[in-house]
Amino acid sequence: MQKILVVEDDREMNQGISYVLEEEGYRTISAHTIAEGRDAYEKNGADLILLDVNLPDGEGFVFCRWIRERSKVPVLFLTARDLEEDALLGYEVGAEDYVTKPFSMKILLRKISVILKRSGEEQGTVFDDGFLRLDLLRAKAEVKGKACSVTPTEFRILKEFLAHRGQLLTYEVLLDRLWDGGNQFVNKHALAVNINRLRGKIEDAEHKYISNVYGMGYQWIGAYWRV
Repeated sequence: MQKILVVEDDREMNQGISYVLEEEGYRTISAHTIAEGRDAYEKNGADLILLDVNLPDGEGFVFCRWIRERSKVPVLFLTARDLEEDALLGYEVGAEDYVTKPFSMKILLRKISVILKRSGEEQGTVFDDGFLRLDLLRAKAEVKGKACSVTPTEFRILKEFLAHRGQLLTYEVLLDRLWDGGNQFVNKHALAVNINRLRGKIEDAEHKYISNVYGMGYQWIGAYWRV
C-alpha cells in the first residue's frame, strides 16, 4: 500500500484529503507543521508528500528543501498561494507539481496517480525510508542523509534481501546466491560476519532491517521500496 504524507495545518482539510485518499486505497499520515512533517517522514517515510506552503512554523518551501537533501520522494504542493513567483519557487525547490486551492479532488487524485506511477519506474533500484537510502544502480548508500561506505559484497547482500523482502533466506540459499566463484563466502560464519558488519553500518536502535532467524537464515524486515 502506497503511503502519502499530508502536511496541511487546516485540520479539517487535512482530514478530508486523508479520508478521500484512504478510500482510494492509499495509506495516509497527517502532519500540521513542518516539525511534525519532519518527524513523520523520519519515522515512517512516504511515497508522496502533499504539502501546504503556509504552515504555522514556516513555509513549505523550507520543508521541501529539507526533503530534497535527503530523498527523491515526490512532493506536490497544495496551497492558496497562487502567485506565479510562488509556483516557480515551488518547482525550483524540487516539487513535482504545484496545485492552488480550491482544487478538484478528482484532478488531484489523477495527478497523484500519475506522479506515483512515474516515480514507480525507479522501484527496484532505489530504496528510501527517510533513514536509509540505497541506490542499487549506483551502488551508493546513505544513512540519515550522509554517505555510508558499503563494500561490493555488502551491496550484493542488500540486493538479495531487497529482491526478497519479507522472505526467509536460508544460509544455504544466501551462500549459493552470493558465491561468485571466489572464496568470499565459504561458511556460515563468514556470512554472519559480513551481515553483522553491514547491520552495524545501516541500523541503529530504532531502525532495524535484517533479522537473524536462529538456525535457519536471515530475513529483511525493513520497509518497502520507496523513491
